[in-house]
Amino acid sequence: MKVINLGESNSVLNTFIAELRDIRIQKDSMRFRRNLERVGEVFAYEISKHLSYSEKEVTTPLGIATVSTPDTPLVIGTILRAGLPLQTGMLNVFDHAETAFLVAFRKYGKGDYFKIKANYCTTPALEGKTLILADTMSATGSSVEVGLQKLFEQGGGEPDYIHIVCPVTSTYAVDHLKQTMGDNVTLWVAAIDEELTSHFFVIPGIGDAGDLAFGGKL
Repeated sequence: MKVINLGESNSVLNTFIAELRDIRIQKDSMRFRRNLERVGEVFAYEISKHLSYSEKEVTTPLGIATVSTPDTPLVIGTILRAGLPLQTGMLNVFDHAETAFLVAFRKYGKGDYFKIKANYCTTPALEGKTLILADTMSATGSSVEVGLQKLFEQGGGEPDYIHIVCPVTSTYAVDHLKQTMGDNVTLWVAAIDEELTSHFFVIPGIGDAGDLAFGGKL
């Protein structure tokens, strides 16, 4: 698996990540959602550089122009709820992409032990396509791992290539995904945090991105 950390380069992306982390700005849910959208747009633009292209003729009012445009069939999936604005930003760029959705959550046992459960998934066929899975934050990488398996089962097979987009992730999650993902996977991040709490929450992280974007839940 290849890892690309866009946060290592100076760009406006770092401003969006800073605002997503900022406890003062987080009080504005609309701003939080919009920042996630903008982050998704940046990642989509960068991923677009790694797709297959061919030249096509476009008829203008005055003649014919030749333009190189992407041919890769895309499916953009996300893990509900927090990933929705991130996915929306990517769809703003890849407006012809198909979409997939899944629910993955922690099921706690005794102490801090938990397993990831994925109990809902909808996706188009994945074979012969490139899958982009958007997850706002990854602490252990388990949601991504379980989520991908659920998508493969529901989508009738594995895609040709997978881009995993996790703007804020942990060193633990990166190491775990490196061990479990194949060579046809790229992990895209904007920040890698070193520390996890005893309950496996990322420090400094963001907080509960789903609650910050859409409000609390019972």
